[in-house]
This record gives sequence, structure tokens and C-alpha cells, in this order.
Amino acid sequence: MMMMKMRLLLFLCGVLRVSADVLHEDLQIRGCSDSDGEAMYTLDGEEMWFADFKQGKGVEPQPPFIDHMSLVKGAYDTAVANQQICRTNLGIRRKALKDTPVERDPPSTPMIYTRDEVELGEKNILVCHVSGFYPAPVNVSWTKNGQKVTEGTSINVPFPSKDSTFTQISRLDFIPQLGDIYSCSVDHLALQKPLTRMFDVELNSPQPSVGPAVFCGLGLTIGLLGVAVGTFFLIKGNECS
Repeated sequence: MMMMKMRLLLFLCGVLRVSADVLHEDLQIRGCSDSDGEAMYTLDGEEMWFADFKQGKGVEPQPPFIDHMSLVKGAYDTAVANQQICRTNLGIRRKALKDTPVERDPPSTPMIYTRDEVELGEKNILVCHVSGFYPAPVNVSWTKNGQKVTEGTSINVPFPSKDSTFTQISRLDFIPQLGDIYSCSVDHLALQKPLTRMFDVELNSPQPSVGPAVFCGLGLTIGLLGVAVGTFFLIKGNECS
């Protein structure tokens, strides 16, 4: 009896070569489910653009230390059109895989850390790093001293990993004050109850930030994917033979 994981992933790979000595890797993802959709573009592991279908626009969440770039005009309209094509193809493949059990991978325990070294009273960002889950996305919620927080929160679109699981990062803008306790809770279809990690300002304030190391690790992981441009469908199952 051999168990085979079925991953319906369609990728077109290529490399963008800028010079004889330098290779740059870009990754474009277009995907959909019955209730959600994704269109995202990265360059060298940095998220350059994604379609925010809830707000009806393209977003360019580029860090300040790189030269800003914009996609061609009409990129968001193209992403919307591709969603219709994706859902049509999704229905075709769903019929082909009828009665195939859906596999669900729960996320690993989330990591929570600050972007910068903690200085009391100075603006900072808490980061909640979630990986190893399938299908995407996860739901991330924040609390401060036991009270739910929504203002100043954000989450990136899911990044695929080599094993076909996903990674997402949620952020919370905050001003560290002694005694404040924050939490990051992650919910997913494969979990019976959310996973929660705590951050105590008083206990963590003397420690340096681990954010850059984790971001470098994430960038390396994405880089190892190679260059992928294509369409993927969020379907995965087991087939016995």
C-alpha cells in the first residue's frame, strides 16, 4: 500500500538574469478557492505587490531600503480577470478529483518577536510568524492585556514552501510599556483550537530582536523555490494505490 499526496500545482518556471554575474529570482502566485483568491508578486524574496480583493486595489508593501517599483497599469484588473479563469478551472479539477479526501496540515507553533530591539515608549512592531500549514490561509488575531486588538494589524498573503505548505506573517504596531502582555492566536481548518503565543514586554524588553534573522530565513526559503510563474489551485488529497 503506497500513500501518494496529490498536489494540483501548475507552475511555469524561469529565471530573470540581469547580468552575467547576478541572478535575480521572482515568484508570482495566482490562486483561488471558493471563497478567497490570491495574486502576489515577489522579487528576491521581497513582496513587491499583491491584489487586495477585499479593498479592490493593488498594494505595494515594499520595504523602505529598496528602490520602489510599480507593476504596469491594469495589474489589479488582470488579477480580477484571472480569478474568474481560476475558479472555472478549479471546478473542472474538482470534478476530476471527486471523492478524493482533502488533506489538511496544521500550522506549527507560531513565533512571536519584535521587528526592532525593544525600547520602552518607542514605536515598534510585533511579528507573528506562522508556517507549515495547508490549505491557506490562516486566521490571526491579537490581544493586548486580554483585550482584542484590530487597529494597527496586518497580514501578508500566503507564501508557498517547497513541501507545498504555506507561511504567513501578521504584524501589530505597538508601543512597548512595562507590564503589557500581548498574544498572537492562529486558527486553521486543521486545528481543533487556536494556537496562541504570548509576549510579555517586561520579560522580553532586554532581548534583541530576532526579526531580521527570521526574515532572512524566510527569504532563503522562498529563494529555494526557484522562479515560479503560474497558477495553482488549493486542492490536495491522498490517493492509495
